[in-house]
Amino acid sequence: MPSDVGDPFFDEWPDSMGDSANGDVLATRDVTAAAAPFVGAPVREVRQLKVRTTDSAGVPSFATATLVIPATPWTGPGGRPVVVNNLPIDALGRACTPGYTLAHGLSLSTNVADFVPPTTALATRRGYAVLIPDHEGPRMAYAEPYVAGHAVLDTIRGLRRALPDEFGASRIAMTGYSGGAIATHGAVKLIDSYAPDLAGDIVGAALGGVPADFEMLTRSMNGNLATGLFHGATLGIARERTEILGLANNLAQQLATSPLKDQCVVTLGAAGVTFLPMEVMADIDNPFASPQARELYRDMKMAGIASGAPLYIYNGGQEFWIPAVGARALYTEQCGLGVPAVYREVFGEHLIAAVTGYSGAVHWLDERLRGIPAPDECPPA
Repeated sequence: MPSDVGDPFFDEWPDSMGDSANGDVLATRDVTAAAAPFVGAPVREVRQLKVRTTDSAGVPSFATATLVIPATPWTGPGGRPVVVNNLPIDALGRACTPGYTLAHGLSLSTNVADFVPPTTALATRRGYAVLIPDHEGPRMAYAEPYVAGHAVLDTIRGLRRALPDEFGASRIAMTGYSGGAIATHGAVKLIDSYAPDLAGDIVGAALGGVPADFEMLTRSMNGNLATGLFHGATLGIARERTEILGLANNLAQQLATSPLKDQCVVTLGAAGVTFLPMEVMADIDNPFASPQARELYRDMKMAGIASGAPLYIYNGGQEFWIPAVGARALYTEQCGLGVPAVYREVFGEHLIAAVTGYSGAVHWLDERLRGIPAPDECPPA
């Protein structure tokens, strides 16, 4: 499990969670002084929320998020719209979250993807509020979509309960790329079952570089330069799905309890130079074909669940870590389930596609927040 970072807001589990409902605000604090210099636009307030949520097994847990409110009054129709910016945290330590950076300032744990591309700054300048969930939860369950989906939806609920007059009727749209797409994917597929009270108010979600098929990732990210992030994601999932631990050999156990358990994306990414395949960490032969692995593939894919909001899906056509075939399959699945969806295959591998696909995603989100109905490019049934 991740080590404490010395900030009770992120470290301490409230005693009252059993008496609260999902989305209830457990604590709140103003971090405007620390966070405002990093937003990139004038702000009225930057507030952090700690809300009640549930983990992957439905057990009470908590989630934290940072709310950025622009300095300019909202003059458009309805309540001030909200962009839920699901950043690619891709890390195992609590100091690696955007919430920690916004509360404590820049450090070696800060992720450059918190600021590039500048989604929070652009949205704030357009007058939108921005909610930035720490979607891995207190256990830093990197890549676990149910934890992330619950955290995203419950922090949206918390925002509305904390400021009902301003955000009780706001349009909400979410976005995420790569690790942030895991959270966005989990959230949209859980709207109808977990948060039906938000259905209709979440007007769309844009997700790119989508790691929706974990079985595919065992072939594309294992034993190559992406293997450090692949190992990190496996450990993150194991913090919630403890059946994985039964397959771990002594080497895996030593690494999982070493300082690696608190590392951020830069260190995990750099570990790819080892080219260490996951198989050397397993206590069984061919772990990717084990019953435990196949059950996890099904769970992580969330197959057959319709998104509760229209979708804009994009992926790099030359992507090799997270091949576009997975994003195309998600688009086809959601079209078949009757979800209004758009798919764009853009130029580039994972990092280039984050740039080449960005403007299209931002334009699509902006139209949803302005009340323009979502286009549906799904082929006729």
